[in-house]
Amino acid sequence: MNKLKMTLLALTSLALTSSAAFALDDAGRDALMKDSKCTKCHAADKKKDGPAYKETAAKYKGKADAEKKLFTHLTTAPEIEVDGAKEKHVKIKTTNEADIKAVIAWILAQ
Repeated sequence: MNKLKMTLLALTSLALTSSAAFALDDAGRDALMKDSKCTKCHAADKKKDGPAYKETAAKYKGKADAEKKLFTHLTTAPEIEVDGAKEKHVKIKTTNEADIKAVIAWILAQ
């Protein structure tokens, strides 16, 4: 009985632990964004070839589907327009959902 309780307690603790608890720290997030070439076209507060993260955050502020839309944008390489030419947006260089959500949370917090 004691082993069963300990096993249930361990499984419950694991189930209640959010994947966000394992998300990237600031340095890891910054490294992922740099490695994914996000910073080539985007900056926190100024427009480059792509919109500033602050502009993106304002666009999605208060929208319930903001995280979902950005997740899709970062993971599917949609076609975008840069200087009048169409090209594919670069995918984020991870498949770790918690890491992608950490990047999205940072973008939306700008």
